[in-house]
Amino acid sequence: MDEFSRLAINQFTTLQQWSLSEAIEGYARHGVHAIGVLRDKLLEIGATEARRQLRAHDVKATCYCIGGLLTDSDPALFRANLEATRQAIDEAAEIEAGCMVFVAGGLPEGSRDLPAARSRCLDGLAELLPYAREAGVTVALEPLHPMICAFRSCLSTLGQANDWIEELGGGPELGIVVDVYHVWWDPDMEVEIERAAGRISSFHVCDWLLETTDLRLDRGMMGDGVIDIRRIRDLVEATGYSGCREVEIFSARNWWRRDPDEVVEITKARYLSEVNGPARTE
Repeated sequence: MDEFSRLAINQFTTLQQWSLSEAIEGYARHGVHAIGVLRDKLLEIGATEARRQLRAHDVKATCYCIGGLLTDSDPALFRANLEATRQAIDEAAEIEAGCMVFVAGGLPEGSRDLPAARSRCLDGLAELLPYAREAGVTVALEPLHPMICAFRSCLSTLGQANDWIEELGGGPELGIVVDVYHVWWDPDMEVEIERAAGRISSFHVCDWLLETTDLRLDRGMMGDGVIDIRRIRDLVEATGYSGCREVEIFSARNWWRRDPDEVVEITKARYLSEVNGPARTE
């Protein structure tokens, strides 16, 4: 089996360097045939053309990022984001993405009412799910690190994601994204990953730098930080997950400034040394 057969690269890893067309061609040229597609990049060429290019280069879309942001207290803004997420579901279906990544949204401007924000998001999800079911698209909830709860996601833990899925009745149209950057710190991570068996739609890897300089945009390449990536990989795959291990690195001060071909080659090397090997023992 090709040692990179389970490697995917999310477009965020080369966000500042490559368009979607360039990323599809570039990843394939380096022997990586799975990509996490960004909606902003896809809209530059359209879903139909994106699908054509993916097929032409034998590249599969592992996930489509993002839909959601359903916490606005302004009804017009809430409905606009709901409609945008419906459109994202349609686009995910057209490019045959493995799932659409759902990010909840943070606090509305001037608000401190976190329970109300979460309630609105759940209401929006409940409204979206029949649409996703009809389209054959899995809406994959991605809990994000609590440090960005205020401005990005009121869904902060795997436990919350499991609770939300159960509250919404489950079903194949609901899944979970496990991103090591967002869950590595959680003392309940192991039990919640086990609880998520059968729900994990996507698995993302990167590293947490010991002296990170930005709440969102300073992730490390695998091996440069403190996350026990292989342990989390083993926990995820023990649930039966057999999909891609997707590299997703937000890095304004480092990786986004480098030659993208270099980034992909280093990603491949670190995938082999830090993600694909046997679990480490202390």
